[in-house]
Amino acid sequence: MADNTPVNSQITDAVTQTNVKVLGEAPAQAMGLVYQTMAHSISLSMQNAMQTQGGLQQIGNAVTSTACKMILDSSGGGMGGGGKSG
Repeated sequence: MADNTPVNSQITDAVTQTNVKVLGEAPAQAMGLVYQTMAHSISLSMQNAMQTQGGLQQIGNAVTSTACKMILDSSGGGMGGGGKSG
């Protein structure tokens, strides 16, 4: 307790306890903020990876369909087999 002050000792004790509580909670709050930031960064990284994978899948589909079109065009018209008839 604080002695020889013009303020009631109960008030000074309450202020002191509040300050100690704030200082005591600061490390835990800081680590909580670090964990939240890390989780957010990891989730953004996962979203970017998923988006990249989707883009590569679209490119793969485009390449496959273009290759199929080239095969059909070179064989002379699809399922019928033989060359061009004219």
